[in-house]
Amino acid sequence: MFELPSGFNKPVLVSSCDGVGTKLKIAAAMGKHDTVGIDIVNHSVDDILTCGAEPLFFLDYIAMGKLDPVIVADVVKGLSMACQEVSCALVGGETAEMPGLYHGNDYDLAGFIVGIVEKDRILHGRSIRPGDAVLGLPSTGLHTNGYSLARNVLGESPSAMAARYSTLDTPVGEALLKPHRSYLADLKPVLGDVKGLAHITGGGFTDNIPRTLPPGTAVRISKGAWEVLPIFELIQKIGGVAEAEMYRVFNMGIGMVVFADPSKVAALMQSMPEAKIIGEVAADTGGGRVILE
Repeated sequence: MFELPSGFNKPVLVSSCDGVGTKLKIAAAMGKHDTVGIDIVNHSVDDILTCGAEPLFFLDYIAMGKLDPVIVADVVKGLSMACQEVSCALVGGETAEMPGLYHGNDYDLAGFIVGIVEKDRILHGRSIRPGDAVLGLPSTGLHTNGYSLARNVLGESPSAMAARYSTLDTPVGEALLKPHRSYLADLKPVLGDVKGLAHITGGGFTDNIPRTLPPGTAVRISKGAWEVLPIFELIQKIGGVAEAEMYRVFNMGIGMVVFADPSKVAALMQSMPEAKIIGEVAADTGGGRVILE
């Protein structure tokens, strides 16, 4: 049970469910499981943040072939730490042992979050119009998406994860395991100046941004407006991945896209020094709703 906080006139509950995906394969190869709990909590927090909601409580689901108390303890450690960081109650979960489905060190991790927002403060993007500014907040890495392609290119064995490349300051496995970033602390103080948010997850720029845009609008993104993280350049180079595919699969160094009136940009960037102006909203002329220039 969870008692709703007071102070809301017309509270609306916002929920989301997601999983860590095949990033768990990297965690298994590295023998490091204390960050994937952070991933699923922060991913979930960011998902409901796109509606303007702040988290209330979180539940987890862990499934594996044979219960490994050490792995479970490490996962829960990450879950607990991430929930504390965003003042979200970790109210429970389920740990399932299914030897007929999971084998060896395989396991799965999913999370369920419920948040709250005042009804008249829901972010829906309907007021976004041509001429509005598009800002981007940096990611820490792949976050929780694109790992099937990344593993295909870079491998997933312990030796592959220990490999060092001149463009990375850590073994590649550590770069791939960097936790998903939560944008709640950055955006909560300025949500009143924001028209819409797009969490760049599975589907990259091309799939996630249009979900926020109202009909008749598109965005022009300036690819040179921010520094693409070295891990993405490495995947593209080794795998020979086309640039369009990179922006369709990965966040490319931008984890959250912010839409705002140009008059609000100065205040937003003062509050969020890491933000970059990465583009502008335009009229949809039929040439695609996300135009990468």
